[in-house]
Amino acid sequence: MGVTPRYGGTVHQVHRTQDSLTGANLVTAFRFLLAGALAVAAVLDAPRPLLGVLAGLALLSDFVDGRLARATGTVTRLGSRLDPEADALLILVLSSIAAGDLGLWVVALGLSRYLFGALFAAVPALRTPPAGPRPWCRTVAATTGITLAAVVALPLPHLVAEVAVVVVAVLLGESFVHEGVDRWRAPRGPLVLPYPTILAFGALWAAAAASHPFRAPLELLVIVPLALIPVRRLRIALTAVLGLLLGVLVLVTILNASFQTVFERDFDLVGDWSYLGPGVGVLGDSIGMGLARVVAGLAVFAAVAVLVLVPLCAVRVVAAARRQRRFVNPAVGVLATVGLLGAATGMPLAAAGASRLTADEVHQLRFDVADTRAFNQQIAVDAYASQAKADPKSLVAGLAGKDVLVVFVESYGRVAVQGTSYSKGINQVLATGTHQLNQAGYTIRSSFLTSPTFGAGSWLAHSSFESGLWVNSQRRYRQLLGADRVTLTSLFGAAGWHTVFDVPADTQDWTQGQDYYKFQQYYDSRNVGYRGPKFGYAPIPDQYTLSTFRKLQLAPGLDHGHRKPVFAEIDLVSSHHPWTPLPTMIPWSQVGNGSGYDAMPQRPTLAQVFSDPARVQTMYGKSIEYTWQALTGFLTTYPDPNLVVIALGDHQPHGYVSGPHPGHDVPISVIAQDPKVIQRIAGWNWQPQLQPTPDAAVWRMDTFRDRFLDAFKR
Repeated sequence: MGVTPRYGGTVHQVHRTQDSLTGANLVTAFRFLLAGALAVAAVLDAPRPLLGVLAGLALLSDFVDGRLARATGTVTRLGSRLDPEADALLILVLSSIAAGDLGLWVVALGLSRYLFGALFAAVPALRTPPAGPRPWCRTVAATTGITLAAVVALPLPHLVAEVAVVVVAVLLGESFVHEGVDRWRAPRGPLVLPYPTILAFGALWAAAAASHPFRAPLELLVIVPLALIPVRRLRIALTAVLGLLLGVLVLVTILNASFQTVFERDFDLVGDWSYLGPGVGVLGDSIGMGLARVVAGLAVFAAVAVLVLVPLCAVRVVAAARRQRRFVNPAVGVLATVGLLGAATGMPLAAAGASRLTADEVHQLRFDVADTRAFNQQIAVDAYASQAKADPKSLVAGLAGKDVLVVFVESYGRVAVQGTSYSKGINQVLATGTHQLNQAGYTIRSSFLTSPTFGAGSWLAHSSFESGLWVNSQRRYRQLLGADRVTLTSLFGAAGWHTVFDVPADTQDWTQGQDYYKFQQYYDSRNVGYRGPKFGYAPIPDQYTLSTFRKLQLAPGLDHGHRKPVFAEIDLVSSHHPWTPLPTMIPWSQVGNGSGYDAMPQRPTLAQVFSDPARVQTMYGKSIEYTWQALTGFLTTYPDPNLVVIALGDHQPHGYVSGPHPGHDVPISVIAQDPKVIQRIAGWNWQPQLQPTPDAAVWRMDTFRDRFLDAFKR
């Protein structure tokens, strides 16, 4: 005798043959396919008659498979296990479709078998099946399936459909309660599969299916048969190694998902570990460093737990399979059958996600090794290296006597000026700024550059812009900072300019950057005299950054009027995530030491903004508006005929602001009063306003350095 759990109860079947894939079992497997097809058809909004045909065929297969097995004497344990699972899946799909019309509560019918099954497994007193058969459960299951199919396929009045579903819900509830009572009263047999083992198998399944959570993980085809290895130590060692690999792949899957959200790319095992520390810092700027450290500590604890528990779960499952070896072949057969059926039909029934992820990571590692060699060769080849060493002034002769400011606007991407809910407000600010700058005697040329990064990693954009190399990974960035490569900063310094980096978000010295860029002066949050409040991520408002930079480097009378021209890279960070709270503009004469910002409210709060995705986008737009108001206000308040500003974005904002697949383009503008400067770049065919139009030219960011030097060399 065999015991088969079904919807609403248990049915006893006599197994007359060995486990095998019989004709009846194939009919049952066909019901799995029909349930999947029904789900796909519903998602694609197929007509009711098609849903009815698919549901009818599935119900018919349930009527046929058992009768076929008994008529041919091919009742098997495999069939007795597959049949209720096919019924459960079909009812789950039908209830999910019906929930679209009747409400989410209908899904409870589809989940009931799984919920009660978990309850029966969790409570020791309910683990023993009833001693006697309960054919009533077949009637309940059939009634539930037929009723839900009718609701899905027929245009029933809403009240009729709702009453019918309520009736079958009551029948299901009564049947499962009856089942629970029978189990409670049943004689206690030996515990074949302890609850911890069930949990271990579930955890192992989840780990193997992490990258494809709704498909059967074919990696279990490798793990479960390890139970057949006779040598205990070898069996445990191999199982633990495979479990550890699965644990690592779970963490990689989580990191990939996180990096896709922020950077629109997967995590790089070689180069991206250094992002984790700054990531905690950015989180701290959003929620406070204390809470950020707690979150980071919990994340580390969870990662260690995964790496320990997944191997332990694998060892436990294999040990249980070793004790019940007669179930190993059927289990492997079920997984293999599901995989083959999925491959034959093209339906996503199973996946080797962990194996594919492993292959992808190995491929990425091989690519990283090859790319490291290739990038070293690119660093060594520089068309301007010789001239920069012999006569640096000749490469920037067209800017002699000019102060040149490269101003990076944080997270200022194409989405800020085109096709989004917040671009209208930003474009209004840019249009006003264009008019004000023109009135003050400035000429503007704008276009787009393609950034090597997305969502974060602004230093990759900065280094690409300055070096003329495509720095699209942390690994390449580390290579570049350890090399000798001409940058715009080092070149202007060698040509006689006073070179400055102004990085208001930094809180410590940056010796590695100074060694590479060779800047002569470095400003950060500690040495610019700011005494005002912090606004979100930005420790200093952009208006204060610009005002103080002018006082320290550009104000008339510095060095008795005999100062060197300045070349500076300035970072404006008020538009950095989380975009709240934001400062507002104050009169330039009142900027002072920043205490004028004390009265500004620290609102809206982070919780208020991030509870509404639309408000997040609005606040991002407001931050870009503020930064450009500060920059255009700075230029019009302190007009300078010897000033050249190159203002550009570093990357697009995060995906939850920019939307799916917005590209990597960022706006760039050259702003100057001297017409000779603009004449030098006339061949670029850039546009005469701050906001470039969609058809504006697009260059890769790494090409700017060489084109810039071509335009301004002697």
